[in-house]
Amino acid sequence: MKRYANRSGNSGVVAYEIGPDFIDVKFQDGWVYVYNYASAGASQVERMKTLAASGQGLCTYISQRVKTNFESKHP
Repeated sequence: MKRYANRSGNSGVVAYEIGPDFIDVKFQDGWVYVYNYASAGASQVERMKTLAASGQGLCTYISQRVKTNFESKHP
Protein backbone atom coordinates (compact mmCIF):
# COMPACT_ATOMS: atom_id res chain seq x y z
CA MET A 1 0.00 0.00 0.00
CA LYS A 2 1.05 3.56 -0.61
CA ARG A 3 1.31 5.92 2.34
CA TYR A 4 -1.37 8.63 2.33
CA ALA A 5 0.21 12.12 2.35
CA ASN A 6 -2.30 13.49 4.90
CA ARG A 7 -1.72 17.12 3.92
CA SER A 8 -4.31 18.36 6.43
CA GLY A 9 -2.49 16.58 9.25
CA ASN A 10 -5.58 15.09 10.87
CA SER A 11 -6.83 12.34 8.55
CA GLY A 12 -7.88 8.92 9.72
CA VAL A 13 -6.47 7.47 6.49
CA VAL A 14 -2.88 6.19 6.60
CA ALA A 15 -2.49 4.28 3.31
CA TYR A 16 -4.26 3.23 0.14
CA GLU A 17 -3.96 0.97 -2.87
CA ILE A 18 -5.54 1.71 -6.23
CA GLY A 19 -6.69 -0.84 -8.79
CA PRO A 20 -8.61 -0.51 -12.05
CA ASP A 21 -12.06 -0.65 -10.39
CA PHE A 22 -11.32 -0.36 -6.68
CA ILE A 23 -9.48 1.45 -3.93
CA ASP A 24 -8.39 -0.12 -0.66
CA VAL A 25 -8.14 2.37 2.18
CA LYS A 26 -6.27 1.70 5.43
CA PHE A 27 -7.31 3.69 8.48
CA GLN A 28 -5.38 4.53 11.66
CA ASP A 29 -7.06 1.68 13.55
CA GLY A 30 -5.44 -0.79 11.14
CA TRP A 31 -8.61 -1.76 9.29
CA VAL A 32 -8.57 -1.84 5.49
CA TYR A 33 -11.80 -1.06 3.68
CA VAL A 34 -12.28 -2.19 0.08
CA TYR A 35 -14.38 0.15 -2.08
CA ASN A 36 -15.16 -0.95 -5.62
CA TYR A 37 -17.44 -0.03 -8.48
CA ALA A 38 -20.08 -2.53 -7.34
CA SER A 39 -20.21 -1.36 -3.72
CA ALA A 40 -19.61 2.40 -3.94
CA GLY A 41 -20.17 3.23 -7.61
CA ALA A 42 -17.64 4.04 -10.31
CA SER A 43 -17.81 7.83 -9.95
CA GLN A 44 -17.27 7.72 -6.21
CA VAL A 45 -14.37 5.27 -6.48
CA GLU A 46 -12.74 7.42 -9.15
CA ARG A 47 -13.15 10.52 -6.95
CA MET A 48 -11.60 8.62 -4.02
CA LYS A 49 -8.63 7.69 -6.21
CA THR A 50 -8.09 11.36 -7.07
CA LEU A 51 -8.32 12.43 -3.44
CA ALA A 52 -5.96 9.66 -2.34
CA ALA A 53 -3.35 10.73 -4.89
CA SER A 54 -3.67 14.38 -3.82
CA GLY A 55 -3.23 13.46 -0.14
CA GLN A 56 -6.15 15.53 1.08
CA GLY A 57 -9.88 15.11 1.58
CA LEU A 58 -10.21 11.33 1.34
CA CYS A 59 -11.38 10.63 4.89
CA THR A 60 -13.91 13.48 4.77
CA TYR A 61 -15.23 12.31 1.41
CA ILE A 62 -15.67 8.77 2.71
CA SER A 63 -17.47 9.90 5.87
CA GLN A 64 -19.75 12.33 4.03
CA ARG A 65 -20.45 10.59 0.71
CA VAL A 66 -19.44 6.94 0.68
CA LYS A 67 -20.11 5.97 4.31
CA THR A 68 -20.64 2.19 4.56
CA ASN A 69 -20.66 1.43 0.82
CA PHE A 70 -17.61 -0.81 1.03
CA GLU A 71 -17.20 -4.36 -0.23
CA SER A 72 -15.36 -5.73 2.77
CA LYS A 73 -13.04 -4.80 5.58
CA HIS A 74 -10.23 -6.64 7.29
CA PRO A 75 -7.48 -5.95 9.81
